[in-house]
Amino acid sequence: MGVTIAIDCMGGDHGPVVTVPAALEFLRSHPQASAILVGREEAITPLLGNANTEFGARIRVRAASEVVAMDDPPAIAMRNKKDSSMRVAVDLVKAGEASAAVSAGNTGALMAISRFVLKTLPGIDRPAIATVLPSMKGHTYVLDLGANVDCSAEHLLQFGVMGAMLVAAIEHKDRPSVGLLNIGEEVIKGNDVVKEAGELLRNSGLNFHGNVEGNDIYEGTVDVVVCDGFVGNVALKTSEGLAQMVGAFLKQEFKRTLFTKVLAVAAMPVLKRFKKRVDHRLYNGAPLLGLRGVVLKSHGSADVLAFGNALSRAAEAASNRLIERISERMASMNEVKA
Repeated sequence: MGVTIAIDCMGGDHGPVVTVPAALEFLRSHPQASAILVGREEAITPLLGNANTEFGARIRVRAASEVVAMDDPPAIAMRNKKDSSMRVAVDLVKAGEASAAVSAGNTGALMAISRFVLKTLPGIDRPAIATVLPSMKGHTYVLDLGANVDCSAEHLLQFGVMGAMLVAAIEHKDRPSVGLLNIGEEVIKGNDVVKEAGELLRNSGLNFHGNVEGNDIYEGTVDVVVCDGFVGNVALKTSEGLAQMVGAFLKQEFKRTLFTKVLAVAAMPVLKRFKKRVDHRLYNGAPLLGLRGVVLKSHGSADVLAFGNALSRAAEAASNRLIERISERMASMNEVKA
């Protein structure tokens, strides 16, 4: 996997204390990959240890004097911080020095900078944020998660194409199934935009399953679930809140009496396996789809394990021609229309 990942080491809640160790672990587990650590040298270098000896030319530091704060408005980050670690990482993708960029920083700023620097692919009007969620059959990819709160039917079609190509690249599935999130499975359900999007998807040549409901995300009915950013973000945050509540309830009940505490010890192996299956850190890394380059957004609070998984997803997407797959699919669809 001979890819080079540009890493915004200053982004996120923790900065270099998480991003640098994660980068080193990533290089150990991906012997063919390289990494460019972008940020303030004085913050990065002390954390490298003997990395230069261990990895040689596979690791290098690119200095960037500025940092995009988590509360910086996207316009300010884009116009006034041209030497930020986030901007420099994306610039490296634009210049062809890196195969992908990964940041745990400000989502709005990352989207704005990436769209300005890399531009969108032909046939794509708006980039979308995709994520992967656990399901009873493995996991499900969902997009958009908040980049586009108002979408046309054509935008939802484009999301379907991008999501399908993402799964094809990362999961190595030839014809991933695509579902349109709706209030019912029937064709007549939904507003006018969703109904029109359903027709476009049915005639797109994609492996379109039809309308799906919220429970289908976790049942694993389809590989890709398409929705606008407003609905997707609400679904994601609701899911996160539910997971936290279930976890809190389990802790409360197991701590209720001495007997339940003893049961907790007996049930510990099962609880650990359950926790691992739903561990959000294993699903970290949301691609910004539709750009002329691979960019992944890591969760701001990611630890070393979570950020490392985002790096692995970026490497997988870049090495399996994600951008080319989307471009080729959009070109073939445009030829059919013509």
